[in-house]
Amino acid sequence: MVKPLFVLTAALVLLQACTPFSIYHRPGVEVSRMQSDLLNCQVASSQSVPVSTQIRREPPRYIPGRHYCRPDGRCYRNAGYYIPGEVYTIDANAGLRDRVTTQCMADRGYRPVELPACSGTVKARAPRGVTTVLPPLDEKSCVIRNDDKTWQIVTTR
Repeated sequence: MVKPLFVLTAALVLLQACTPFSIYHRPGVEVSRMQSDLLNCQVASSQSVPVSTQIRREPPRYIPGRHYCRPDGRCYRNAGYYIPGEVYTIDANAGLRDRVTTQCMADRGYRPVELPACSGTVKARAPRGVTTVLPPLDEKSCVIRNDDKTWQIVTTR
């Protein structure tokens, strides 16, 4: 019997492998420098655009009554009822904070990019490694995600 936790973990790993890899990119910059710049921009955006938590509620749903008929032909209807909507919170400033972070990174020369996951053949041919300096990118660039949460950008020729 397959353990449910194993199945869930395997599904999450496969799903992560399919999602695009998003980073801020500037060729020739060390990855540690990019991460430091990103953190500084995120802190600055958090200070200039504070969290604005709003409480919201989903609309209520009406559940209609059911119709029952007995074998003797007598029918009954149960009354319908409402289920109140769920209460949830949102941060109304989250989108603006993300735009401020993106603008801050653009001011430092970075641009947001999404890279697809490398195919199995590219993974097999590429030497194992970790990207430490952001390379130039083109349409053949892809990313290999390592098990230890590091990543390697590969450009095939």
